[in-house]
Amino acid sequence: MPEANRRIQVDLTGRIALVTGAARGLGRCFAVDLAAAGAKVACVDINTETLVETISVIQAAGGVAHAIAADVTNSQRVDEAVAEVVKFWGGLDILVNNAGITRDNLIMRMKDDQWDAVLNINLKGTFLFTRAASRPLCKSKYGRIINIASVSGLMGNPGQANYSASKAGVIGLTRTISRELAGRSVTVNAVAPRLYRHGNDRQTGRGAVRKNQRRNSLETTGLTSGRFRRRAFPGQRRGGVYHRSGDYRRRWSDRIIRF
Repeated sequence: MPEANRRIQVDLTGRIALVTGAARGLGRCFAVDLAAAGAKVACVDINTETLVETISVIQAAGGVAHAIAADVTNSQRVDEAVAEVVKFWGGLDILVNNAGITRDNLIMRMKDDQWDAVLNINLKGTFLFTRAASRPLCKSKYGRIINIASVSGLMGNPGQANYSASKAGVIGLTRTISRELAGRSVTVNAVAPRLYRHGNDRQTGRGAVRKNQRRNSLETTGLTSGRFRRRAFPGQRRGGVYHRSGDYRRRWSDRIIRF
């Protein structure tokens, strides 16, 4: 069977997953896929209106989901969110750190608040949820942590000093945590998608940045429909999280999977 048409089946029946940034885009896709594979999914986002839509999509397909409103940069709220999942379902097996934003600008024009917002949500949020979830993941004896990085964190991208730095930090965090938790049956990997535009995330307003992004980015016209401007096999982006969540190559850890 051609590689483009192959899809490894993952059975997550009885597993409990938590996905941050699950209200839309890739986060919603990850949550829907995990639920379709049998997992109970805690969907976390600060945007409660669109978060409800994610829950509805999962439940309409026969899945089990629970909505949690939380700011990923608030340490206390993050601890409460993880504790809520553990209390509600009795544990936690899979953590997908997906929440992230962009505030693009050329370095000479980048404002402090643009830098701080991106680093706080993309990197600090990943750290806070990883720290809060590490104990229940170790107790599960099945722990999976999947961090959403980016090729920008590997090679950089003009106009994205803040975003590239945050995703490079996520990659470094992934490698470190994978070593810390290696002996506790917890795998830690990162998925590094190419760039895409979604919603109002892009806030450049600068011709040079937009030109570079048009040249280098993989843009989608409908993320959930899978219509890509460049050719990509179905589920390409989502598959990295899907596969790392199951027993498929269960000993893999400290991997950065590019898509």
